[in-house]
Amino acid sequence: MRGPRPTPRSSRVRARGATIAAFVALAPLLPAAAVAVGTLKVDAALPYVCTLPSGQQPATVRITAAFPERAAAGEEIRPTDVTTTVELPAGAVADLTTLKAATVRAETRLTVGVTQNDQRAEATWRGTAQPVGVPADGPLVLTTTGDVPSLTTDAAGDLRLTAGGLAVDLAPSTADGVPTAPASLSVACVPGQDAEGRTLLATVRVGASTGTGGPSTPPTTPTAPPSSAPSPSSGLPLPSFPTDRPSPARPGTASGAGQDPKGPQTGQPAGGGPAAADEDAPGTRAPRPTAPPCVTEKPTPTSLSAYITGYSNVRKLNGATLIPVSCMLIEQGQMEIPTTPPPEGEFHFTNLSPGQLSYQGRKQTPPLTSTFLTFDFQPVTATMVLEQTGPITIDTLVRIVFATGDNYLENTVRAPLVLRVLDVKVNGVKLDVGPSCRTATSLFSTDPKPAKYPGRHLVMVGRGKIPLGLPAEGYVLTSGGPLTGEVTIPPFTGCGAGGENLDRLLTASISGPGNHLKQIQGQTCSAGLEAPPPDQCTEDLQPLLVPKPER
Repeated sequence: MRGPRPTPRSSRVRARGATIAAFVALAPLLPAAAVAVGTLKVDAALPYVCTLPSGQQPATVRITAAFPERAAAGEEIRPTDVTTTVELPAGAVADLTTLKAATVRAETRLTVGVTQNDQRAEATWRGTAQPVGVPADGPLVLTTTGDVPSLTTDAAGDLRLTAGGLAVDLAPSTADGVPTAPASLSVACVPGQDAEGRTLLATVRVGASTGTGGPSTPPTTPTAPPSSAPSPSSGLPLPSFPTDRPSPARPGTASGAGQDPKGPQTGQPAGGGPAAADEDAPGTRAPRPTAPPCVTEKPTPTSLSAYITGYSNVRKLNGATLIPVSCMLIEQGQMEIPTTPPPEGEFHFTNLSPGQLSYQGRKQTPPLTSTFLTFDFQPVTATMVLEQTGPITIDTLVRIVFATGDNYLENTVRAPLVLRVLDVKVNGVKLDVGPSCRTATSLFSTDPKPAKYPGRHLVMVGRGKIPLGLPAEGYVLTSGGPLTGEVTIPPFTGCGAGGENLDRLLTASISGPGNHLKQIQGQTCSAGLEAPPPDQCTEDLQPLLVPKPER
């Protein structure tokens, strides 16, 4: 990996009159091009007390993260590599065993106190985990990662972050994958007595702004330790949601908006953001669009990575949902010869390539937000993710016609994905759907080979052609293209909070067949090659090309 390049920064969204503003962002757990001098590693194992149906139980909560050691006033401070690991005792396992749970999915909400000088604020570190098996005995260990707020402060002074209360939402399921009754279990945890004086996670030294983005010499006098929970009357604003910040870039990459994927070119300053470049001028390149990180951790010679995006219709609401730019990691399959002889003058072979979505270490898309008019007049805004529940496969049939030398390709993508609803607002008013609102099963389509590929999954098909000596047409796995399908949205389950069941409301509004889907895949990056093609990959081996959605 080459050395870091400064990443252009967009204007910040701030609450006026406030010293500390917590910016809640869906931040990838990868380091951005930092302005800090060094990195402060956090690894704290703290004793907590959790309230379970069987009573209060001791638990251990381990929090890991990385912060910049220093920052300038006005600079964004972004925690990275954040995990929350909760070790619940055997008593929690007994509570789940009583429900006949075989697996359990966890979501955590850690309250983090933020103090500077005499100002206080509060942030929530959210995390989710893939389902884990319920052990026959012993503790239950749950590790979550997720949405972590970024911070900015307009003043100099030590910024201190302290661990506070923790909520753990459990969604248990039986061995058949059916939610238990009740479908969710909420566990409230607070730092134990033995944690007194140990809940400080990090102290970031913030210096006065130098006017150039770098930190000045910070003050050396520490502030008093914060209380475990900021006062609600401290006068600080609620967290703001920035609308114009690009995704952060890794060192040497072009993940941020306005960043050139191949480094500074003619007409672009070497040490900063791109100049107003003429795309037609020699040696210049258009800025790479904003995209989340897409890194193959341990690439092999057959590893491919690509960005996907598109639209999915919601037939009942007479609208479409934008599928945000998402990372797909693929292992290209080996060639197999079908047992059925091909027509005379042709040669056939197949490839079966497994793939997976990748976002912040989880097999899912980034959150997608859509607004619809229910009943043709009521605006409803929902934030959702598509979450992978099994292996994604790309089944490719290649037909080579000897007479012309042309290759014809038929690609069938099968993806088991549930639709998880994170947040709903009706006419601007929040509707609490709870932590476990999702489709009861995977979205599904009619599979052309149901005997070979049983179970529920959506199916998309893309056809392509590689004429002899000419560029590819349509969809080809390595060069990308359009994939289409029609999907049924299953009923919803686990929706609602406080005893209110919203399953039937969401099912009646959204679920049903006949929802058209069109996905666009970009050019792949062959990350495992010794010399990856420069027109496919960024310098740190992420896909260079970011596709645009098409209806």
